[in-house]
Amino acid sequence: MKKYILSIALLVITIAGAKAQASLGIKGGINLSKINRDDLTESTVTGYQVGLYGRIGNNLYLQPELYLGSRGGKFETNVAGGTSATATSKVTFTTLNVPLLVGTKIVNAGTINVRAMLGPVYSYNLDKNTSAANNASGAINDFGDYKNSTLGFQAGAGVDIGSINVDLRYEGGLTKINEKYGQRANLWALSVGFKIL
Repeated sequence: MKKYILSIALLVITIAGAKAQASLGIKGGINLSKINRDDLTESTVTGYQVGLYGRIGNNLYLQPELYLGSRGGKFETNVAGGTSATATSKVTFTTLNVPLLVGTKIVNAGTINVRAMLGPVYSYNLDKNTSAANNASGAINDFGDYKNSTLGFQAGAGVDIGSINVDLRYEGGLTKINEKYGQRANLWALSVGFKIL
């Protein structure tokens, strides 16, 4: 499955590089992610992303991407025994992400452009890591099964300054990452890219 996803994404980026008014670049950045769970208090986890992007078109463009990233969530649960103490559990994922964004230039001023973009993203979990305090191990073991594949959407804005671009995006889950608890992953991501072709 991983090979098929990688092959399709590379094919899309290769086609993007072969078209007129197309570019290829590298990107990297940080994100703040959270996985909601109604019965626990959740907080954000800091992650990363690094990979490739292509861009086809000019004022209206298609932007396929392929990047490796990390995301997850922290949960607080009350410790058994009637005390007010809490214990923290954490789950993180290493993911392969394939967004396919449609964008438009809002401001086109030569070497400086302001853009807006929106589109679907497919994410595949390559690895899962969980940690919990001893008195919270029951809570994290009861998380249930997380799906390996999810669909979501990304929406955001970006600025191009010559060959450098900066994007700020929100990503929301369209499918539940955990059916048992109805959990959906969401995050804010800030990335910097550099056009290489």
